[in-house]
Amino acid sequence: MTTTPGNASGDLPGKPPVVDLSTWQAAREELLVREKAHTHEGDAIAAARRRLPMVEFDGTVEVTGVDGPVPFLDLFQGRDELVVYKHMWYDGAPHQGQCEGCTTTAWHAKDAVYLNARGVSFAVLTTGPWDEVASYVEFMGYTQPWYSVRGVDEPVGGSMGYLTCFLRDGDRVFLTYSTTGRGNEPVNGSFGLLDMTPYGRGEAWEDNPEGWPVIGDVREGYPSEGRQACWYWRSDADGNATWGPTSRPVPQWTRPGATPVETLGRHGDHH
Repeated sequence: MTTTPGNASGDLPGKPPVVDLSTWQAAREELLVREKAHTHEGDAIAAARRRLPMVEFDGTVEVTGVDGPVPFLDLFQGRDELVVYKHMWYDGAPHQGQCEGCTTTAWHAKDAVYLNARGVSFAVLTTGPWDEVASYVEFMGYTQPWYSVRGVDEPVGGSMGYLTCFLRDGDRVFLTYSTTGRGNEPVNGSFGLLDMTPYGRGEAWEDNPEGWPVIGDVREGYPSEGRQACWYWRSDADGNATWGPTSRPVPQWTRPGATPVETLGRHGDHH
């Protein structure tokens, strides 16, 4: 049995029983029945999602990107379908001080070549002023198209932290679906892989064997209750895991050449 480095297998609190391969296979096949039922229910939900009513809106409303103001219709890039991620924004915050959850989501969607091949375009929208957004996108090295929707009403603007889907029929544009919270997880493949691992995500809300280690049990400067997802992807500039005034989303620090950026200060630092 492979053990955690530095720990003998007998030292793992709450570990599941150790069995032979045939016993493990029987338990695995029993769980597979539930997994398949979960997959089939997901397929049924997706079918219902495709039958949701649509909301038509003015596709000529302007958003601001690298080429200046453009009509929302341009985000489709000539395709019929569009998925956007609505990235939260803290006005005036340094680049490394932007939302950890949104940073994680956007980081997992480096490009959309496979969506494009299926006839779907992808873009990131945010309420930040374009000059700040453009600087942040350059800092992060993102290749997705980003747009500022500052002052734009829903469904293009409005609340951030959402995945939203749109359909185009010629010059007509329709809102078809939107989700937030854990509904954003399909973008973040790391969550799905962590769910398959022995220790899971390390979140306090998970149902784990009694005594099984919870990575988030101790966190500097943060209450033990009400932990947020993604906390374990935060560190200070030196790479030390922490949650507090010096912590930043890890991917921003681990990129070669990434250095701190001072507070921009033009709109106030709300981080």
